[in-house]
Amino acid sequence: MLIGTEDAEPKTIIEYLCEELPYIWIEDYKNNCSHATDVCRISIESFEYIFDDCLSLSEPDIRSNSKIESRVVAAFGMSKQSGKKRDDYRLRGWLGPTNTFLGTLWDKGHYIAHCIGGAVDHAELNVFEQRRDLNRGWSDEGKIFRKMEDYCFNNPGTFCFNRPIYTNDSMFPETLEYGVLTREKNFWIERFNNLM
Repeated sequence: MLIGTEDAEPKTIIEYLCEELPYIWIEDYKNNCSHATDVCRISIESFEYIFDDCLSLSEPDIRSNSKIESRVVAAFGMSKQSGKKRDDYRLRGWLGPTNTFLGTLWDKGHYIAHCIGGAVDHAELNVFEQRRDLNRGWSDEGKIFRKMEDYCFNNPGTFCFNRPIYTNDSMFPETLEYGVLTREKNFWIERFNNLM
């Protein structure tokens, strides 16, 4: 159980997390970033995406470095069972055919799964290069990752987040920090390696 939440209503805890965590994530991101940032927050249905749109800046150090990419800082919100058809036509259009552009070991993963309210249509920022065995639940880590997504799906209204951790200036996350606030007010947080 989260310390100090014994008597708190889940709604109060979630409001607190939604207010405080973005500041912590943004500060950590900026402290570990080697270039100027342009961080914005984008709400899409029940989720919010914190996005560094650094390529919109006219900073010379960004314009002259082709390795710097705009990228997601974190995605968080409340799960809901999506009644919408998957927008795979948009997913197919991102980069092109998956195996051609990423290879057979990678998927076009979602920071927030479609089944719990994550979207691709008009939100390609929700898509990233993810290890296929992690995304599909084939590896030991993947089984845990899918179990966390399943928990969110089976418990609509669950607060969850996915925070990519970067070690360079690209949009490729080497680690994913995934968190779920359970019904018992426990924070279930795991870190997943996204490297081969």
